Amino acid sequence: MRGLVSSVEIAVGAYVMGLLIGIGGAYGKLYGGPVVRDLLGLYTTIVRAVPELVLILMLYFAGTDLVNRVLIAFGHQAVDINGLIAGIGVLGIVQGAYSTEVLRGAILAIPQGQVEAARAYGMSPGLLLRRITLPAMLPFAIPGLANLWLIATKDTALLAIVGFNELTQTTRLAAGATKAYFTFFLAAGALYLALTLFSNVIIGRVERWARRGMPSLTETR
Repeated sequence: MRGLVSSVEIAVGAYVMGLLIGIGGAYGKLYGGPVVRDLLGLYTTIVRAVPELVLILMLYFAGTDLVNRVLIAFGHQAVDINGLIAGIGVLGIVQGAYSTEVLRGAILAIPQGQVEAARAYGMSPGLLLRRITLPAMLPFAIPGLANLWLIATKDTALLAIVGFNELTQTTRLAAGATKAYFTFFLAAGALYLALTLFSNVIIGRVERWARRGMPSLTETR
């Protein structure tokens, strides 16, 4: 159960970080200058092309080493980066690339007449984002974002490779100590399944809330 709590903490932190990156990345790819669009395109292409396990190893070890080198260069002592923070940061960067593309597609699905009307009323970019873009794109983005949340819960298992005690690593240690591999890994699978089922209930409620006032699929046929 402690391993499950650690996995949920990492998944929530990485998901929120990925959403923030995704909002900025989607806006940058759609409305940024050529340099911004090229840099964001490079970021999303690399992250989606390289296997996530390889990215985690690169970002975890190379990233922490880079941070300490920068600290030493500025006269500070090297630090031992907290595993929870490092795990959230690594998975957040991975989530950010996928969130960028999900949100970019959702923004493009918004009827442009709404955006043009808001601009005609003189809305600032920040107000336009808060009052028009985010609420209007939410129904289009939820299916993709829901999948990213489920992926985030599973990707926490990859952190076992760097020794972080999330659910999979804790299960492996317990199974190795007791030799009851079937029992412990069956229990871990049941916990992952329970987390997924609970997430699906919450996602369904959020989707119904986001689509309130919109015609259902049966009404549009």
